[in-house]
Order: sequence, then C-alpha cells, then structure tokens
Amino acid sequence: MTVPDRPGEDPGAGRRLPADDPTRAPYRTSTTNHLGALAMEDTTRAERLVELADLLRPSAIRAAATLGVADHIAAGADGTEALARLTGARADALDALLRYLVTLELLDRDADGRYALTEAAGPLREDHPFSVRELLRSDGVTGRSDLALVDLVHTVRTGEPAHVGLFGRGYWESVNEGGSAAEAIARASSGQLVFDAQLILDGYDWSGVRSVVDVGGNTGTILINLLRRHPHLRGTLVDLPSTAHVAERNFAAAGLAERCDTAPGSFFDPLPKDRDVYLLSAILGDWNDEDAVAILRRCAEAAGPSGKVLLADVSLDVVMRGPEGPRMELWLRAMMPTPVRSVADLKRLAERAGLRVGWEGPVTPVRSLIEFSL
Repeated sequence: MTVPDRPGEDPGAGRRLPADDPTRAPYRTSTTNHLGALAMEDTTRAERLVELADLLRPSAIRAAATLGVADHIAAGADGTEALARLTGARADALDALLRYLVTLELLDRDADGRYALTEAAGPLREDHPFSVRELLRSDGVTGRSDLALVDLVHTVRTGEPAHVGLFGRGYWESVNEGGSAAEAIARASSGQLVFDAQLILDGYDWSGVRSVVDVGGNTGTILINLLRRHPHLRGTLVDLPSTAHVAERNFAAAGLAERCDTAPGSFFDPLPKDRDVYLLSAILGDWNDEDAVAILRRCAEAAGPSGKVLLADVSLDVVMRGPEGPRMELWLRAMMPTPVRSVADLKRLAERAGLRVGWEGPVTPVRSLIEFSL
C-alpha cells in the first residue's frame, strides 16, 4: 500500500508504509473483514441458487408418489425389505430414498429402521381427501408431462413444448405408447367438466342435431355429459387408440354404449363423415397455427356442405395473470405452444381452413363457442 507525500499528489508516487506502521493495520483489518463479509454473502447467494435449482428433492417426492410408498406404509409395511418387495424396488436404493424423505420431514424412522408417515406426507396417499399422488407420479398424465420441464430452455428458445426438445416429439404424439399410458389416462379420468365446458351443453342449440363427433374427445367426459343432457343425440368419439379404449369403458359404465361409439385414430387423418356436428373442445391450444388449420380442415372435409364445426376452444390468458402468472405461463408454454388465442385468432384459423362463421355463442374468461360451416 502507498500513500501520497502531499495532498493531490499521485498515490503511485508516494512512499511505502512499513509493515508495522499503525496507520496500516486498521485499513487492512477493515478491508479483510469487508472482503470476508462479501465472500460470505456471495457464498450464501450461490448456495441459495443451487438450492432453488435442486432437482433431487422434487424427484425424490415424485419417486415416492410413483412407487406408492405412502400407501404401503399406511397399510402397515414399515420396513425397507417389505417396501422393496411391494414396490418392486432395490432395497438399498429404496432405503436411501426413504432416509432422504426423513430429512424432508415426510417420514419418521425409529431406532430399528422402521418408517412411519408424518402428517406432511398424508396427501401422498391415494385415499387422502386432498391426494396429490396422481398429480406427482411420473407415470401419470400430468407427471409424465412435467418430466419434460428439465428442458424448459427448449421452450424459451423455440416456443415449442419442452417435451419436443427432450423426447423428439410432442406429448400427445407419445402418449399412445403401450398400456402404461392407457392406465394413466384411465386414472386421470375424473368425469368432471372443467374450464367452463358446461357452455357446450347449455350454450348451443342441440335440438335439431342428431349426431355429433367429439374430435379429440379424450376419455369421453364431455360426450357423456352431452348425451345425458340431450337424449336424442348419438355420438362418436375420435382419439388415439389408448385413449379411445378408456372412453369405450366409460361409455359402457355410463350406460351409453348403444348411443355412443369410438373411432380410434388421429384427427390429422380423415374423420368419420356425414355427421351433423363436429365438436372441437379445448384442442387447438395444444397445436401451432399450421397444425390447428390442418385439424380444422379435417373437420371441414368430414362435415361437408351440410355439417357444422363447433369450436369450443380454451384461452388461458386469465390463468396466467396475478402473482402466480409468470410461473403458470412458463408451465403452460412448456406443455402447449399456444395457450392463448382470441376469438379473432380462432376465426382467422378457421378461414384458412375454408370455414366461415355461422353463429357465435357466449364467451367466458376461459372459453368461447363458435359454429362454422363450409
């Protein structure tokens, strides 16, 4: 360290203080303490960032949900070996998971190595009134989609769902793989109308309609409710084979098998022809503009000059507002390319598909209802 000989003189030309000079020690001590405090703050910030980005904690909780750990413990299996047999897991790896769940205060472990659920772990049970097991399990419909969030950067760079970047294709393109997807779809089939879907039942005049095709109808919730409300209707559901199989079971369970059938397949392929109404409910948000137009064209082709295309699409703009808005927007955009389309946007897509507006129904904050024809 140097100090200037005279005020205003260049410090670089000053005299050097001896090591034992009393004016040097306080400076060095305060500087050292200041740097030490800064280093401590930086370390804390770095640790906080690593904690925020931690993938192990959510992965461990989702693994426990997938394996049904909470249900098995609640049923009386409290030892690692018994739990490993019931879950089909390796005992040593499972015990590491269980011990980690203890540190998260989701499990307790006694001196004999027996595990018990804490109150915090209750919602991981399937029979809990506020169960989140289906939501979190990695072989579930939502959990399977959530896995792609590790490649969120793909969505930020391209606007495509993260699933495409991680797996090379979209979620719905891969959902038809094997029996596990069908099981997951069946578990997620609640039968409850969501996102103002009641509008489809009450906001459209079905009195003169004899037949309806629910294009991309998933497990049949809307079609079941529609046929129950309007007993004169007959329905056909179009969806991928795994999903259509679940819908068939749901139709039979609802006592509607004689009035409703399925046409397993993709809505990018030709659809069943000459029905009165082709319903698209909450479909187009999962697809970009080009694909959305292609779906609408298939509906137009099948409807022909006498049929109608009833678009009951969902816009999630209102869901992406408020304090949780940024989080919800990222989550939705990582799963669907266009979660927000206005009524004007939908009309433009339909016009590109060769359709014109015949009737406009009510609009809610999340759903619109528009009838088109050739």
